[in-house]
Amino acid sequence: MNKGCCFTGHRNIDISDSDKINSELKKEIEKIIDEGICDFYNGGAYGFDLMSAKIISELKNKYNNIKLHLIIPYAKQSKSWSEKDKEVYERVKSEADSIEILSEHYFRGCMQIRNRMLVDKSDVCICYIRKKTGGTAYTLNYAKEKGLKIIYL
Repeated sequence: MNKGCCFTGHRNIDISDSDKINSELKKEIEKIIDEGICDFYNGGAYGFDLMSAKIISELKNKYNNIKLHLIIPYAKQSKSWSEKDKEVYERVKSEADSIEILSEHYFRGCMQIRNRMLVDKSDVCICYIRKKTGGTAYTLNYAKEKGLKIIYL
């Protein structure tokens, strides 16, 4: 039985690519649901994380067996975000099946701990990566080390 799927991707997505990525992401998520994946683990960051969390929330109406699990690195992660991103974040949190907040306050390394937890709970990683450095690359490399099936968008 598959454990689940995690997501990793960049925070900043070019607006001209957004619709295409969203469409491809939804298609890939539905494929793995059909393969038996029911649990989706998400870090709740703006950009790709929120895009994927919104899709899972929408698909819960079609697939009543899927669950969205948020793993948040620290309680006030959205403090400096745009109002639009904060609004989406709060909606996604209200629709999540579980929320785990790793720390009350930011500390160096909290994002990496969150990313490793996402991978450790998953068998599949859907990623949107455009550069070989940063948190997305770190998470993708960890997912490869752990033997996860990687789906590239």
